[in-house]
Amino acid sequence: MHPTLSAMMEVVASGDDSKIAGLLAEDVTFLPPTYWKTWSGREPVAAVLGHVGKVFSDFSYRRVMGDGNDWALEFQCKIGKLDAVGVDLITLNNDGLIQVFEVTMRPYKSVGALREAVNARVMTDARFLKYREALS
Repeated sequence: MHPTLSAMMEVVASGDDSKIAGLLAEDVTFLPPTYWKTWSGREPVAAVLGHVGKVFSDFSYRRVMGDGNDWALEFQCKIGKLDAVGVDLITLNNDGLIQVFEVTMRPYKSVGALREAVNARVMTDARFLKYREALS
């Protein structure tokens, strides 16, 4: 497995979102499972991922598939009392940093709960005032 992915899995397991920014390319793109718009840039993407990490509980990766710069990491977690499974689709750049981070999840009810919980957190986070229009 690529060292960036190993580090990301450790960061997720530790719950220390302050370490995620160092794994992201400056112009990273994040495609969330909760709506069609994307987040771009290291600062906002790191912040969003930090909030997501605080909403998930009992998070674990089940399988890792890929090679080179393209990876799929299957995970399971809880969002409140709801179970969820998903896949992190990650593309690394030539420097080994995360360039594209796309998440797919199911079931629909859990994805809706994730959106509500993250939006509630983001809307009270002063760092997001300038990114607010991306959530509408």
